Amino acid sequence: AMPELCESFSQRQATAYMNQGKVVIFAGGTGNPFFTTDSAAALRAAEIGADALFKGTQVDGVYSADPKKHPDAVRFDRISHAEVIKRGLTIMDTAAIALARENNIPIIVYSIHEKGGFGEILRGGGRCTVVADN
Repeated sequence: AMPELCESFSQRQATAYMNQGKVVIFAGGTGNPFFTTDSAAALRAAEIGADALFKGTQVDGVYSADPKKHPDAVRFDRISHAEVIKRGLTIMDTAAIALARENNIPIIVYSIHEKGGFGEILRGGGRCTVVADN
């Protein structure tokens, strides 16, 4: 970790921060070559009992196909983890989606290119897809 910028991950410290009402943000991977950054995010979310996992990406949600290649692709407002896996939708790797599903963690997929979009989503608005089984 870069001490002047952030701390190395500690489940105990992350939980302590959350108990103080602070928001914990994870960046990077696990350092394990077999874990993608998506799987690392899902693992950390599961470890701390996160309410949700936010996936900032190139598009504003989960689509029925790659919207850059298929202009007629449909964006989902909401879709289940199981349906994402069944359809082979590639917004995250299957292991990450399965880990989030096993731990009942919704995944919020939004565009990193939408100025103010993340804040808007945190306030309950914005354009995104919620991946959740309930």
